[in-house]
Amino acid sequence: MIRVLVADDQALVRSGFRMILEGQPDLDLVGEAEDGLQALESARELDPDVILMDIRMPNLDGVEATRRLVDANTRARILVLTTFDLDEYVYAAIRAGANGFLLKDVQPADLVAAIRVVAAGNALFAPTATQRLLERFAAHPVEAAAAGRSLDELTEREREILRLIANGLSNAELAAHLHLSETTVKTHVSSMLRKLGVRDRVQAVIAAYDAGLVHPTG
Repeated sequence: MIRVLVADDQALVRSGFRMILEGQPDLDLVGEAEDGLQALESARELDPDVILMDIRMPNLDGVEATRRLVDANTRARILVLTTFDLDEYVYAAIRAGANGFLLKDVQPADLVAAIRVVAAGNALFAPTATQRLLERFAAHPVEAAAAGRSLDELTEREREILRLIANGLSNAELAAHLHLSETTVKTHVSSMLRKLGVRDRVQAVIAAYDAGLVHPTG
């Protein structure tokens, strides 16, 4: 069962998500929050697997709430909710450690699928959105020196895999390209994430862009 917390200041949005989640046998809505402060408190008390986090909320916005949850090593995966595709707040939330983003007008089936994807440990971005995000991060590098030190710990194979991930390759595609088994690829990816101290592939690629290992294309 995937435990879900919804944080949104609009009651109508929360009720809509509630109806969608209640119809899924593997999803359990464990709580709701009206602002970022309530989201922090509820996350500590309820230990959800996934948090649907609105970007714009009173008292504490979703960006800062995400940052605080990640800094506290919260187990929950965070999906930020936005009205506008890839606005400034989305960039900030992804940089803060969110695992993906969704538009608030997402179709019910897509919302359910997104929660399952993120709960399984994956990041959720459309390929075109990922490229635009990474180009934006590359134009505004943060803590590049620290990122470079982290990359120094990677093996040549891990660096190669990171470059290929930055080009959008899945584990299956990595395995075929490198003539390795998917199990071996997963082991390399897990090792890379651990050495970089990041939670998922998108965060790893951001670190690579910050350090200058890879560069935006197109």
